[in-house]
Amino acid sequence: MKVAIFHDYFTSIGGGEKVVMAIADCLNADIYTTECQTPEWFDPQKRIHSLGVLSTRPFLKQMGATFRFAQTDLSDQYDFFIFSGNWAHHASRKNQPSLFYCHTPVRALYDLYPLFKSRLPRLFQPGYAAWARGMRISDHRSIQRINQIVANSRHVQDRIKHYYHRDARVIYPPVDTSRYQCREYGDFWLSVNRLYPEKRIELQIEAFSRMPDENLVIAGGASSGDHADPYGSRIYKMAEKTDNISILGQISDTEVIDLYSRCKGLICTAVAEDFGITPLEAMASGKPVIAVAEGGFLETVTPDSGKFIKPDVRDIIIAVQSVSKNPEMYQEFCMKRASLFDIRVFNAAMRKITAETYETWSDSV
Repeated sequence: MKVAIFHDYFTSIGGGEKVVMAIADCLNADIYTTECQTPEWFDPQKRIHSLGVLSTRPFLKQMGATFRFAQTDLSDQYDFFIFSGNWAHHASRKNQPSLFYCHTPVRALYDLYPLFKSRLPRLFQPGYAAWARGMRISDHRSIQRINQIVANSRHVQDRIKHYYHRDARVIYPPVDTSRYQCREYGDFWLSVNRLYPEKRIELQIEAFSRMPDENLVIAGGASSGDHADPYGSRIYKMAEKTDNISILGQISDTEVIDLYSRCKGLICTAVAEDFGITPLEAMASGKPVIAVAEGGFLETVTPDSGKFIKPDVRDIIIAVQSVSKNPEMYQEFCMKRASLFDIRVFNAAMRKITAETYETWSDSV
């Protein structure tokens, strides 16, 4: 079976992009995206094809991606299609049979819509509301054309049922545990995220600014043309005021793995994270995780592998000071927990559901 994957864009490397690459390797699939700004993604062996550049203006970028995918027809070149991201599933208009690996219904249109709207100047709020209404209509039409939906967590499964009124199977994102190791418990805590407001990185910076004896390293960048540009600038300015916090920006996967191997532990403060692959990457490295008790973190982190906190500066401080006393005690439990999400489990599940979806579609045609 010849498979094509559609994914929004490869302008930064996050959990979604890692899942796409894992699916591509598992099913020997080609990848189609819009913008692809990171040079290593153009490796011919990875078979990534760009559908063209988009506007860098917020809202226009998302609408452009939606239109580009909706107009792309590869139905005569592939037997099966997989969609990933917020906008790529609009390719379902011309490409069937299909499976949507859903990281979440678009949060700016649904559960976080009031928050996104409130952040805009009052003058722009009516325009945002009109844009969101139109995008929701298009979003629902596209979703109804898809043959099978896979959720990346039970948390997202519930969102899909609530907003799309469709059932979804859960297949957790994978971690290739063989790539990770524990070299030492160094002198820094690690935070790996895109610089987006919903990651609540300001809580981490505020907490560590009050703990001069603890260091924080933040790895991750942001895509241009989305809601995060002002937030990223704010985060950099906050970090510049301290001596024990550093922001590395977008770095390679190899560099992130090295940081995992040497850090003391991982900090996660995202708002109701869809799933969150970083806790598993840290645990595969034998490192404890301090995470807010929300969203997908509740499906990966356990009391044996770290600590849950409230999204509160004081809670972060207490947890960091507690775990820092003996982070080594979590190593065995962390590695054992991560093994349950190993890529071999993911590959078997993806092959099975792809075959089942194709057979069901074939029988109905």
